[in-house]
Amino acid sequence: MPSEIKTIRLPLPFRLGSVNCYLIKTDSGCMLIDTACANSRAELERELSASGENLKLIVLTHGDFDHSGNAAYLRQRFGAKIAMHRDDSAMVERGDIFGGRKKGNFIFRRLAPVLFGFGRSKRFKPDFYLEDGDDFAEYGFEARVVHIPGHSKGSIGILTAGGELFGGDLLIKNKNPQRNKLIDDIEAAEASIKRLKELKVKTVYPGHGRPFPMELV
Repeated sequence: MPSEIKTIRLPLPFRLGSVNCYLIKTDSGCMLIDTACANSRAELERELSASGENLKLIVLTHGDFDHSGNAAYLRQRFGAKIAMHRDDSAMVERGDIFGGRKKGNFIFRRLAPVLFGFGRSKRFKPDFYLEDGDDFAEYGFEARVVHIPGHSKGSIGILTAGGELFGGDLLIKNKNPQRNKLIDDIEAAEASIKRLKELKVKTVYPGHGRPFPMELV
């Protein structure tokens, strides 16, 4: 188990709320789950610098701009490797949040690149890809990857041996825990939620909102 899990809650642009990053501190160094948006880079960098700048790995639960927007910069700044699922790689390589997704609403597809896309300096190719069942023993973190498509095709969760799930945007908590309304594939999302219940997840650390017991979903 990690020696410490630190939640870093950072603002989204346009006052759209906040997004969570999770800093995992182990005896082998630090691992960051998600990186927030570029607008909150300075605050995130201060948090990471305070940890001793021993960042070894950046894991992205999916490719959306509010989770991957600082990944390229942090790799350059700290020398950390970036890992994510292959099915969302097109998003970060092209800066297109619809990469690998279904077509969706026409108007939103036109507006999204302007509001939520990111420029060339923020684009990157991951150092390696994660698959269902991969573990983080090399980084001193007793946890494994769980592929949970639905919000996006390449969405993953990181499930610890103690039953804590860092679940990205499949599940969120506003007033109550619930399935995210922004879902690309509803059938896949429902199958992913069913799987998480079978895996006996205890606590969900969502991409948005505060942690909650899985039994409340």
